[in-house]
Amino acid sequence: MIGFLFLLFPFVLLGFMLLMGRVEEPLSQVAVERDIEQFLDDASPSELDTFVREGTETALWRFRQRLGFGRLRRNRPT
Repeated sequence: MIGFLFLLFPFVLLGFMLLMGRVEEPLSQVAVERDIEQFLDDASPSELDTFVREGTETALWRFRQRLGFGRLRRNRPT
């Protein structure tokens, strides 16, 4: 019985991880939408210019740098 549980555990864990991935995906989508909404409300003219010229990732990176979130996200998007 114990051996069966040892064989079954990785598959149960894998199923749980796949389920949690599906749960997490819509939540992260909402977080990005909130970030963009806050960006459009509070961005400086130069950040809005960056948004138009270079796209969402770079503009949000500059916005987070200005707000002090740069420590949380160290790698700059390319």
